Amino acid sequence: MTYLPPVVLPILVGHVLQFGGLEHAVETASGPFGLVIVAVYSFLIAIALPLPSEVVLLAARSGLGFGFPGTVDLAIVILVSGLGKAAGSVAAFALGQEAKRQSGPVIDRLRESRFDIVEWSERRTVELAREYGYLGLALALCVPFFPDTISIYAFTVLEEDYAKFAAATFVGSVGRLLVVAGVLAPFFSL
Repeated sequence: MTYLPPVVLPILVGHVLQFGGLEHAVETASGPFGLVIVAVYSFLIAIALPLPSEVVLLAARSGLGFGFPGTVDLAIVILVSGLGKAAGSVAAFALGQEAKRQSGPVIDRLRESRFDIVEWSERRTVELAREYGYLGLALALCVPFFPDTISIYAFTVLEEDYAKFAAATFVGSVGRLLVVAGVLAPFFSL
């Protein structure tokens, strides 16, 4: 196996994103490998990529190549995307839990700053999580065209149940895609 220095992966990912390669791959995805692309894309946007999750709907519009009716292709893409994003949210959850343990010095410096951004954001996030719990995460993820990473990481530092977190992410992801496909699609030619 070839060793790649850690700095190479972000450069490669950035190169692919810069030229629209990843989004184009998702938009034109078909067949079993296309579903893998949809799942990997959904996984990555849950962890780090501030890209629109709605792009996966274009794969269903162009047809997956299985010979199913369009509504079945749409259901398959939504299911695969939701599962990919749920898996990505579990990875983000683990990263968030580790960051919570490791961020002491950074948080201390931010707290000492003139404007206590940390206290404000913690307070708002805690209020949202306490008031709505996992339903709040699912609802936040239902908002079309809003980056998933913000909602996912905001909840990772507060929650500790991987299964509920993944389930809420799955429900929110599927909900968003259904909203876009059912309500907004006629306006965006999806």
